[in-house]
Amino acid sequence: MKPTARIAIVGGGWAGLACAVELAAHGQAVSLFEAAKQLGGRARRVEWQGLAIDNGQHLLIGAYHETLRLLRLLSSDALLERRPLEFDQPPRFRLVLPKLPAPWHVAIGLAGARGLSWRDKLAAARFIHALKRQDYRLPADGPVRALLDRYGQTEALRRHLWEPICLAALNTPMAAASAQVFCHVLRDSLGGGRADSDLLLPRADLGRIFPDAAAAYLQAQGSQVRIEARIDGIEQHGQGFRLTGQTEVFSHVVCATHPAQLPGLLAALPELEPVTRLLADYAYQPIETLWLRFAEPLPCARPMLGLDDGPGQWLFERADLASGLASVVISAEGPHLEMSKPALLEAVLGQLRQALGPLPALRDHLSIVEKRATFAATPAMRRPGNATALPGLYLAGDHTQSDYPATLEGAVRSGVACARLILAEAETLR
Repeated sequence: MKPTARIAIVGGGWAGLACAVELAAHGQAVSLFEAAKQLGGRARRVEWQGLAIDNGQHLLIGAYHETLRLLRLLSSDALLERRPLEFDQPPRFRLVLPKLPAPWHVAIGLAGARGLSWRDKLAAARFIHALKRQDYRLPADGPVRALLDRYGQTEALRRHLWEPICLAALNTPMAAASAQVFCHVLRDSLGGGRADSDLLLPRADLGRIFPDAAAAYLQAQGSQVRIEARIDGIEQHGQGFRLTGQTEVFSHVVCATHPAQLPGLLAALPELEPVTRLLADYAYQPIETLWLRFAEPLPCARPMLGLDDGPGQWLFERADLASGLASVVISAEGPHLEMSKPALLEAVLGQLRQALGPLPALRDHLSIVEKRATFAATPAMRRPGNATALPGLYLAGDHTQSDYPATLEGAVRSGVACARLILAEAETLR
């Protein structure tokens, strides 16, 4: 298809980049505007002591089909290490899904799980089977905690399995998290094909995995990627749109910014007032990532471990970035936000000693807090669609209407959806 539109994408996070790459792959040149000094949005590279690390530890799974498709297009999928799901929370809990066809991989994995009684295992199996029978659809949404109560999930299951999954995927405490969105996560991971539950561990910084590769691809396809190019507003101009500070008139604009920035961006477009009112009701949840650099490699048998007895929830060994480097993730709000940084560090190191034994000397550490890392995935949450009331104007981002919570796959899917809407419109105008 020959280029038929002038397309602007405001926001260079994973949603905006996914939209741009999908359009470029179909012959459409775009102009992408990013206000920051680097691409990636809330999943980006950070420089620390000469190292390229990430602003937060992001985990992908095999069910992220759209993300994997684009990474294959960009030849950067090799930077992910695929491993069958191993959920190890030493010394109390361990779950490994074997390489067997679905659903046997989950059934055999649960049967062999360490740290669960047979009562726990049967309760988990009945829960998953019941959700599958109703196609993972609930009659009405509610909190995850109430869903687990309804299906008799034990304290051990909540502590070692369901709460870690809820916090990792929804970044919202179980008492407030949407049970329906939680069911979607279970459907596409434990309820999907065997490979869908695989862990895809980054073996490079996030910038290399997608933003850098996407920018190189876009420029090779004749698109423009403009860094440190802040767009503060969008106005209608004839049959198109003009971005503040820019002279071009665009036939199509995709807004792929953080949802908290959209009300200001759309202020001059009264037709989109319902969207801005909807976004005003959003609440947000933080993620804190504690980067630790030890004098020697940690004695980790696996690159990812669950941590018990808080505040840390997950430990990731990151020797791919530097020897002795690790990150600890703390999702959602909680008491850790009230702790001093020295107290938090000591508590996390205590968890690591409990899980691993004696630790090497700690050389340095860094705490990165994304205060509005994700929207709070609460029950019956209303989310805007990708198309808007103004033809030619679209919304992309993990906050738009989707089965998914605020994940990289949700962001990528939204960007691809916007691209396909534009391509379909361009096809009808030929």
